Amino acid sequence: MQGHAPSSKFIVISSIAVMLLLGQLAGVAHGGGRQRNPPCKEMTVYYHNILYDGTNTANATAAFATQPTLLSRSASINDTYFGEIVVFDDPVTAGPALASEPVARAQGFFFYDKKESPNAWFAFSLVFNSTAHRGTLNLMGADLMAEKTRDISVVGGTGDFFMARGVATLRTDSYEGLYYFRLQMDIKLYDCYDV
Repeated sequence: MQGHAPSSKFIVISSIAVMLLLGQLAGVAHGGGRQRNPPCKEMTVYYHNILYDGTNTANATAAFATQPTLLSRSASINDTYFGEIVVFDDPVTAGPALASEPVARAQGFFFYDKKESPNAWFAFSLVFNSTAHRGTLNLMGADLMAEKTRDISVVGGTGDFFMARGVATLRTDSYEGLYYFRLQMDIKLYDCYDV
């Protein structure tokens, strides 16, 4: 029994079809051609951190939760505070002034995690309880303090922000030594659900 030899034209067309299909699959696997959707919700708020300095008990909204170690003491000479943890319950306002309309509380912690230069890692919730918003946004990530702007992740939320995901761009708006700083937070949410 003798079979027919496949035509070279059929082999060429089949090879091209397979290569096109593999090219399409590779693009899908690597997100090629994926368009970014615009944010479904955006807001700008101001985070105020007032660190306890030993005398400001009534006004402080944050405090060191660990005692300095020999390593953090030696690193603090160059203002890195390596290894120290700060716990906070900070006001978040609509405008840059501390007396601006309150919109949320930032509750969580950060720790200094770099020996050579100032750097912190944040994990906190923005707790909203106003007529505009109710619920929480959960944020976490590295605050690369030497950078003009830095992004941390919005990893979830509750209430009006149920299962939200996005990014918060931080900008140091003001600081007064170690004991006060204000961050402008530009929050963009890309996953929003109506509850």
